[in-house]
Formats: sequence, C-alpha cells, structure tokens
Amino acid sequence: MPLESDPISGIIGNSAAMQEVYRVTRKVAPTSATVLLTGETGTGKELVARALHELSNRRTGPFIRVNCGALSESLLESELFGHIKGAFTSAVETRTGRFEAAHGGTVFLDEINSVSYQLQVKLLRVLQEQEFERVGDTKTIRVDCRVIAATNVDLMDVIQQGDFREDLYYRLNVIPIYLPALRERSDDIPALVNFFVQRYAEENATPLARVTSSALKFLTQYDWPGNVRELQNYIERALVLSDSDEVDSNDLPQHVRGLAPVRIGRGDLNDTDSLCSALVAQGIAESGEDSRSVHSHVVNRVEREVILQVLRQCQGVQTRTATRLGINRNTLHKKIDEYNLQDESR
Repeated sequence: MPLESDPISGIIGNSAAMQEVYRVTRKVAPTSATVLLTGETGTGKELVARALHELSNRRTGPFIRVNCGALSESLLESELFGHIKGAFTSAVETRTGRFEAAHGGTVFLDEINSVSYQLQVKLLRVLQEQEFERVGDTKTIRVDCRVIAATNVDLMDVIQQGDFREDLYYRLNVIPIYLPALRERSDDIPALVNFFVQRYAEENATPLARVTSSALKFLTQYDWPGNVRELQNYIERALVLSDSDEVDSNDLPQHVRGLAPVRIGRGDLNDTDSLCSALVAQGIAESGEDSRSVHSHVVNRVEREVILQVLRQCQGVQTRTATRLGINRNTLHKKIDEYNLQDESR
C-alpha cells in the first residue's frame, strides 16, 4: 500500500513540494469535499484533478472537465446546466448539461475565475443544494457529483475587484491544494526531462535520446515561466532539431542557455530590446567577463526595469500590469517583492 507522500501515477516529481501535494491529494480523494486547485498555468492542475477522481469512490463515474474561460456567459450557462428546446433561438433540442452528465462522478471547473458574477449565483446553489434548473425550464434537477475547481489567479484579488462572490470562494475553498511552480521544485526537472524524452521516443518509434549533462545543467537553472508545459515543448523541440542521438545545450533555445534575455511580456514595451542590449553591454563591461557569466545578473536587471516601466504605465494597477506583461498575477506579485517595487505597485 503506497504511503501518502508517494508519487501518484501520471504525475512526475518527488520533491518535498510535490510530496505535500501527493499527501493532501490522497487524504482528500476518498471524501466528497470540494477542492480548489491553485497555481500558475502549466503546473498540472488537471492532472491532480483527475487523480482526485481516480483515487475516489467515484472513480467508476464520469470525469467531466469544463474550461470556464473558453465560453461566453450564455454558452457557459447552457454548457453547465443544459437547456430545453426553445429556450433561446438556437436551442433546437433539449440538451443535458455538464453537471447532470457528471451525476455519480466529478465535475472539474477549470479557470473558475472566468465565471460571470451573475452565473456564480447559480453555481453557488449547485454547490450548496446539489440542484439546479436547465436554461428555460422550471423543473428542478438534483445531482450527486463532486466539484473540483482550479484557478491560476488569486481569487481574493478578484473578490476585491468586485468580480467574484466571497461566499462562492469560501464554498469552493474547502480543501485548497497549491501546485508549485517548476522553479520551486527544480529537483524534479531531471525526472521530467527523462519522462518527456521517453514519451517522445515511444510516440515516434525512435531510439531513446541521451540528454547531456551540459543541457541538463541549463534546464535546471532556467526559471521556467511556462512551467512543465514549457519544459515539455522545449524538450520536444530539441529532439526534433537535434542532428544526433543526444540533446546537447546547443539544441536548447538561446534564452534557456542564458544567451538572450527571457521574454516576460508581449508587445511593444517602449524599446525593451534596446534596454536589454544596453544592460547586457553594461554588465559585461562592469564584470570584465563573457556574456554567459553575467547572464543571471543582467537578466534580473532587465526584468526589473521592464516590470518597473510597465507598472508606471499602468499607474501601479497590478492586474493590468500582469496582463500587459503576459504573466499571471501571482508571478507579478512575487517579482514585485523580489525587486522591492512595492511603492511603484501602489
């Protein structure tokens, strides 16, 4: 019988942070408690949601995933609760909703922060009473399903902005499970690299490639803003582009090797490229060393200047700043603390 902290099938990593995830997941899975999964994009929230289902007494029932951020308010309401024929113009037949389809199983509500304020009222009723009505109908439907929700933003911030109901938050946050970012569990990177290399070889019927120690060193030192998903993409890219049966450091993107600044945002940030070039040159001149040796120092300076610049343009509004930079709110908050930009963020 596995220990609570033992790895869960399908999830890679044995770091202390992941052992805590395994422990809580195994302890909570047999219950019917609602679970809120938090963490940055690409940290594996759906994998943990599936593990909670597979380790529960509902494993023989359906596992229904709904991406709340991918649908408009009206479409999401119909998707979740169903509708009757004639409820609206395109409702040519009665449709069963996801909650009804998940009877006896689990509903996974991804990007729960995207649900409109109005729809949150109906969602709260399902959580509290396990009942609802289809769109356009008056007949009450009762269901027995477990709810697991996930978000990559701080819901307390969304509550303060007036976009998320506080009572719904507390109803969802019965059992919180935090999924650590990859940079917070760098000890797991070698195991993840081996897993993706092996999976690529199996999927493409190719020999198992070897990852050199030089490449692995860069992979473990990189910050991974895109987390496990970004690592997977870069491993596949390296395997495709490699001219041999091994992955060397030259097969990795330049910014992973420290030869170019990490892009932390999208769009024009008032000549950020010129800023990067100037700071790289300045860093090399100050140290008298090559670009690789000063990479970490220079990238930190570039990152701080870019964040500071965008904070000022957004009058210190962190949500707007995070959107402009193309990073999530939690990451921005950590960077503000790291670079002592609290005054600029107010």
